[in-house]
Amino acid sequence: MTAELTMPKLSDSVADAVILKWLKSPGEGFRRGEALIEVETDKATVVYEAEADGTLEAILVPEGGTAAVGQPIARLAGAEGGAPAVTSGTPAVDGRPDATPVARRTALELGVSLDGLAGTGPGGRITRGDVQRAAAALGSAAPAAGGRGDVRVLELTPTQATIARRMAQSAATIPSFTASADVDVSQIVALRRGARAEGRDDAPSLNDFVLKAAALALREFPRFNASYVDGRVECYSRANIGVAVAADDALLVPVVADADRKTLAEIAADTRRLADAARRRSLRPEDMHGGTFTVSNLGMFGVRSFTAIVDPPQAAILAVGAVLRAPVEDEAGGVVFRDVMTLTLSCDHRVVYGTDGARFLSRLRELLERPLVLVL
Repeated sequence: MTAELTMPKLSDSVADAVILKWLKSPGEGFRRGEALIEVETDKATVVYEAEADGTLEAILVPEGGTAAVGQPIARLAGAEGGAPAVTSGTPAVDGRPDATPVARRTALELGVSLDGLAGTGPGGRITRGDVQRAAAALGSAAPAAGGRGDVRVLELTPTQATIARRMAQSAATIPSFTASADVDVSQIVALRRGARAEGRDDAPSLNDFVLKAAALALREFPRFNASYVDGRVECYSRANIGVAVAADDALLVPVVADADRKTLAEIAADTRRLADAARRRSLRPEDMHGGTFTVSNLGMFGVRSFTAIVDPPQAAILAVGAVLRAPVEDEAGGVVFRDVMTLTLSCDHRVVYGTDGARFLSRLRELLERPLVLVL
């Protein structure tokens, strides 16, 4: 019996993915749970495992090719299945050169014409590698670019290209606004200093406190835990907070699920595991599913404040800046130095308005300035 293997849905925000490597060849059998393909999305590189025993009959989308979620990428036969089929190239359409989708995007990014380009893929199909080699050849033959000197082309990885496309989509389709607030986190800083003095290396980070506060605020302001879908707002019952993590060549966003129901210690354990997996590019598909709100922190680099781009289909993202010592007027009218952090909230204006953003930030400030509520 023959069946189609379709591109799996690896996260809620991924519409397509790039097949990096087939781990089985046509005619080769596999067992349930055995690795079939390596797939790269804008979030991570993941290995997709077989859901049942079978045989890889034919590959429909080659390595380097892009497939939409649900699109057939291979034909499978049962364990007693028939002989392997030979994969053939897709014919050119309307006279256009026969190229994979990722090759077409790469050609556009590198300024390479596909006309007359010889393909090395199945059936002579043009692959991403063919385009890159053509770009390199053009670059080596090109003269200096005017007064700017020689041109060095930096090729985007599939992950970087997908991120660029999604961020451009966000900027073009989401009418966003931002609001900022300064928060006195002196008590949190003191709590963490005390934990370190006691030798507690597992103490929650400042970002863990922010995640917990944001999760509790989402309970009170459900429109921030929502998406704009087909002219209506969908509010979600679970507060699943994405945590932006910088990897070598990409920004990955694993998800702390049900953050509002977890203790601060549980959130800290989750963020440590997810950040480590993200940097090793070993995140599981379930680590990236279901995000409803995102927190991005650049404070560790000394960035005082910044504006983050809303990650569709979410309605808001919180940017966290560095903790700085700042002069603050005390109740007696004097001046004291406190630990102050700037939070910047970016929002989808179709879902929430400016006063909503101000109230949400105000509640975040209250929770972070009274951290005992977050610890209990």
